[in-house]
Amino acid sequence: MQYDEVVQGRRSIRGYQQKPVPRALIEEVLGLAMRSPSSMNTQPWNFTVLTGAALDKIRAGNTERNLAGVPHSREFRIGQPFEGQHRERQVGVAKQLFAAMGIAREDKEARQDWVLRGFRQFDAPVCVIITYDKVLADSDDTSFDCGAVTTALVNAAWSRGLGAVINSQGIMQSPVVREHAGIADDQVIMKAVALGWPDDSFPANAVVSTRKTVGEAATFIGFDD
Repeated sequence: MQYDEVVQGRRSIRGYQQKPVPRALIEEVLGLAMRSPSSMNTQPWNFTVLTGAALDKIRAGNTERNLAGVPHSREFRIGQPFEGQHRERQVGVAKQLFAAMGIAREDKEARQDWVLRGFRQFDAPVCVIITYDKVLADSDDTSFDCGAVTTALVNAAWSRGLGAVINSQGIMQSPVVREHAGIADDQVIMKAVALGWPDDSFPANAVVSTRKTVGEAATFIGFDD
């Protein structure tokens, strides 16, 4: 694909074919992603890539604890709930997804099923957990760099025919993640990326979120035109 095709065509994938993704292909995608910018070349990111039984144990433990009402133990700061236009955009994409899936506002069972899919990493065959070196946790550049490499990861995956969705729902219970992924204590668990071959029959996969225009987002100073 050309660069424009990747950026314009990529969308978040929440339904996957149940077929394996070759390790060599994932390594290729990670290699591309790791060319993303890094503040002073610190490269704070690390990746734990899971499939099979280990991933299934994280899905099960994360779902069980969340349903039991165990408070989340996410390690990366989450901030306050969205308000104003940011909340409107959050609600807007949710409405797009529910409409695509035929989930009515009053259908509590279908809405719960959607939540459970998130707890299970959307049943993707692969999960990439992004962590960063705890020694750099106080630097804002660290989270900026990890965000950059994660964006590069999902774009690189798309360029190779793979779908992905960045999420936190699937790793809300950190003790479960650490136990089954073997993540060292010197790492902070930041985000997860569900990864796999898109299921084109899954309605939500066709959803393309609306975006602000350049005119809304950018201010130009000193230009003649």
